[in-house]
Amino acid sequence: MKSLRNSTMPDRSQDIKFKHEHAVDDPEAVAAMVDMTIRNSTERRKLGFLSCGTGNPIDDCWRCDRNWIRHRRRLADCAIGFGRNAVGGRDGRYYVVTDPSDDDPVNPRPGTLRHAVIQDRPLWIVFKRDMVITLKQELIMNSFKTIDGRGANVHIANGACLTIQFVTNIIIHGLHIHDCKPTGNAMVRSSPSHYGWRTRADGDGISIFGSSHIWIDHNSLSSCSDGLIDAIMGSTAITISNNYFSHHNEVMLLGHSDSYSRDKVMQVTVAYNHFGEGLTQRMPRCRHGYFHVVNNDYTSWGMYAIGGSANPTINSQGNRFLAPNNPFAKEITKRIVNADDHRWKGWNWRSEGDLLLNGAYFTPSGRGAAANYARASSLAAKSSSLVATLTAEAGVLHCRKGVQC
Repeated sequence: MKSLRNSTMPDRSQDIKFKHEHAVDDPEAVAAMVDMTIRNSTERRKLGFLSCGTGNPIDDCWRCDRNWIRHRRRLADCAIGFGRNAVGGRDGRYYVVTDPSDDDPVNPRPGTLRHAVIQDRPLWIVFKRDMVITLKQELIMNSFKTIDGRGANVHIANGACLTIQFVTNIIIHGLHIHDCKPTGNAMVRSSPSHYGWRTRADGDGISIFGSSHIWIDHNSLSSCSDGLIDAIMGSTAITISNNYFSHHNEVMLLGHSDSYSRDKVMQVTVAYNHFGEGLTQRMPRCRHGYFHVVNNDYTSWGMYAIGGSANPTINSQGNRFLAPNNPFAKEITKRIVNADDHRWKGWNWRSEGDLLLNGAYFTPSGRGAAANYARASSLAAKSSSLVATLTAEAGVLHCRKGVQC
């Protein structure tokens, strides 16, 4: 469970609109809510204009362009799912990170990643060369930023990692994020005009806190002190796609606590990821909101794959689940409830078109009809037989100038 921590930024939590805070649990209401959100999208994406025919709609949107390095910002038009309107720094200038140091979190040096992400204007952040960045304190991001690691081998490792708190429109693409450590009890700058005291951070790879329109794509994450990706405190409009997760216990937490009902606003798409070797649980672990888990490849879990509490809606479609050989870990799903609490039988969890291998089984619940889930889906699922192709290059891509990524 997460705890509230002090923010270095002005408290804008009251400005976040939780218009679905009192949404009822009826599947028709959930479907209508999500359908309305999709129809009210401010921009329609034209995916596939550079189709390479891989079947992965995100990659087919941009990867076959040999001149991708000059057209980097086209990536922002390729998002899918609930985070599809995250433009990041598309409308701003490029910022080239030349310096991997992080000597002073209060007065970051120009040319460093920290100096880039705190700026008040939109920026598309790229890297001049390969580098390992060891952060002294959390990297607190400002709104309308893209961190684009394509063309360089960039590791955020062995220190603090990324914090997306009370901001909007963030894209994180092409980073190795691993061995993140707890930090805090220190001053950290969050904008050119503000810095403040940070209490202890848990050591998440990417922490999303009270934020919206977030896209996490084609990163490789492993071995952090807490979660690899955690989204809490009313965060919503999030897509987590094409990532490779490995060697970690509690992989992904979506929802702050059972008592924090404002997370009913949460809508998250988890698509085309590879959950690989050395994983134990929480792929994801959900609370309250609506979660579309689609066309992912699960090749390892120690306890369970998808879990939750506090009546989340989970729509699992077209995934491939390969159960471990452990006869006590064949079940994909886990409800975190007391043994005598049978309310989970009314939670809307369903599996459609999933490929269940080596004894894997999914325990459905609720009365939501297939039509309700279909209306509330954040993207169309493809056949589970295609998952190997869709996720074949999950994680950081090896992009070089003049050739396709």
